[in-house]
Amino acid sequence: MRKYLLGILLLLLYSYSLGQYDIGYIRQMRAVWVSTVKMLDFPSAHNLTSDELKQEYIALLDTIHNLNINTIIFQIRPAADAFFFSPYEPWSEWLTGKQGQVPEPYFDPLKFFISEAHKRHIQFHAWINPFRAIATIQYADVINTHISKTKTDWFFDYGLHRYFNPGIPEVRDYIVSVIVDIIQRYDIDAIHFDDYFYPYPIRDEKGKIVPIPDYQTFLKYGQGFDNIKDWRRNNINSFIQTIHDTIKALKPWIIFGISPNAIWRNIKDDPKGSPTRGLAAYDWLYADILLWDSLQLVDYIAPQLYLSIGHKYADFSKLLNWWSKNIKNSNLFIGTNLLGIDTSQNFNPWFSYENLIQQLTMISEKKEVKGILLYRYQTIKNNPFNINYTLKTKFFQNWALFPRFSNCDTIPPSPPKITYFKQKDTIIINWSLEKKLINDSIAFYSIYLFHITDSSITRDSVFLTSTPKIKIVSKRKLLESKDIFFIQVCAWDRWHNQSLPSNPITLKLTPNEYDVFFEEFCF
Repeated sequence: MRKYLLGILLLLLYSYSLGQYDIGYIRQMRAVWVSTVKMLDFPSAHNLTSDELKQEYIALLDTIHNLNINTIIFQIRPAADAFFFSPYEPWSEWLTGKQGQVPEPYFDPLKFFISEAHKRHIQFHAWINPFRAIATIQYADVINTHISKTKTDWFFDYGLHRYFNPGIPEVRDYIVSVIVDIIQRYDIDAIHFDDYFYPYPIRDEKGKIVPIPDYQTFLKYGQGFDNIKDWRRNNINSFIQTIHDTIKALKPWIIFGISPNAIWRNIKDDPKGSPTRGLAAYDWLYADILLWDSLQLVDYIAPQLYLSIGHKYADFSKLLNWWSKNIKNSNLFIGTNLLGIDTSQNFNPWFSYENLIQQLTMISEKKEVKGILLYRYQTIKNNPFNINYTLKTKFFQNWALFPRFSNCDTIPPSPPKITYFKQKDTIIINWSLEKKLINDSIAFYSIYLFHITDSSITRDSVFLTSTPKIKIVSKRKLLESKDIFFIQVCAWDRWHNQSLPSNPITLKLTPNEYDVFFEEFCF
């Protein structure tokens, strides 16, 4: 009895600390991009059946889960098409082999993709290319109901591609409607944009930059602007503001992330710019990332630092320092280039394997940086230089929770209430909780197993589950044991706020039975 009372006292003290801190976890976003445009990462072929698509996706998830990667950034809308049923846009040719063709046999791919990710406690960030309409005009087989054919005046061609014209208000409204539909119907964790806003500049045969063909649009909609560049930036700023406000009005736990070009502005053009000489997002893509950060319009910013350490015009080290100092309100993650070491992709490497490891080390040591984004899955699949082993053993040794966000809900859920009963050689543990009054959505539960000895308490294991029920299954009859085990459960909401612990329940298990418990629930 004395040992039991001592255990209860120690457990109460431990429970208090459990409610204050993320016991057993660090917080870091670890993400991988999965490109579907032109089937770069997924799927592997045009003619896959629905079952083959599912199997291939599950293998992808299991691969990244084994590396302790906690986020998938999946491209669900590569070019005004969809990896899901959309009332606005056709099925993607890169999913089924032909634009507009449904999966056979039919299933909802996006619902399946999200569900399987969440089973593994992997966040699903829906990657959307807002303004790309046709990836390669000369090869595209575009169906007649595609928006580029029904609203021809909404688009311009630039180089090999066709783009939505961001200067047309109806265009921006349309893309917002597409995103609203996704948010309302699917349990995504984030909306993600990459670096494509206005198109990257191209040059003609004489080496001169080809102008974007939107001057007539500027004449029509550009009142109040002295030059077309400021007007273009305002179009993008307005669009970003609307996307942010829409997300937070519909489902405030969904986060909004953008992965911009590596350079905001060069210091020669702006004293606040980075010590670089390269293409700048502000000047050429009309993306003012620092403004979005100052207005708190995005939850995370993940610049694509796909450059080598010591690069003559854009040094990785200098850019890492610049972004670390200049992002004030959004969570800062860093996008890094795995593809550069993957020679099987016929890719001109930006840097060596050794350079990549140096970069990952520098990112991990930067306290301002809360996460790493890996471009892209194909290199993880190919595993050159046994990079997966290095990622897991050097950088991602343990599972990590997703970081908190300063402009999101910080109120934790209510603590669960546990009940349990025995059925022969099985213990069934259930719990329930009262939800917060507003905007509460439970993401998962953590189960803590405490071991009480004569004078101490230790937390032996932590398990995660998405359902409010677990089973302890013993291969032998439950026996009395001198040692006492307590189980407590915490609830986690969609912002990854942890509740206070539940009421404890007491179990007396033999060491062998404890091993069965561990095997049953460890992920």
